[in-house]
Amino acid sequence: DASKCATHGLLLCVHESVNTSENSSTLLGVTLMGKLTTHVLDTVHGGPAAGMAVSLYRLEPEGWGLLKALVLNDDGRADGPLLEGAALVAGRYRLVFSVAAYFRQRGVLLPEPPFLDEVPLDFGLADPALHYHVPLLASPWAYSTYRGS
Repeated sequence: DASKCATHGLLLCVHESVNTSENSSTLLGVTLMGKLTTHVLDTVHGGPAAGMAVSLYRLEPEGWGLLKALVLNDDGRADGPLLEGAALVAGRYRLVFSVAAYFRQRGVLLPEPPFLDEVPLDFGLADPALHYHVPLLASPWAYSTYRGS
């Protein structure tokens, strides 16, 4: 209530307003659903990596299990979240981007074997109520990633 916020300060007031459930949280009356998304930018051609193949894996006790394989749309994104809601659980994940196949498809001459073929990104999801965005900036010779928003 307002008297509690005035007594304890705004930070505590917001903290006390957070209610987390299995894969969502409520902050000041707004429900946030966790999801995993990706986006790839082609740094050679200066645009989205439309048509790049991407695979998503989760580390299970028996090893890496394939969850989804897809091809990125014209904006270099999946058509929807890779995972969301109950399908998004805390754990270790791997995205594998088919970089060499994509650049060959675009007409870039690559040596055999290519310097970068498939680029694996291993990352962890600690809170399934959050939005995790894992972008990739790629060329045949370098890549970069970060936790996006």
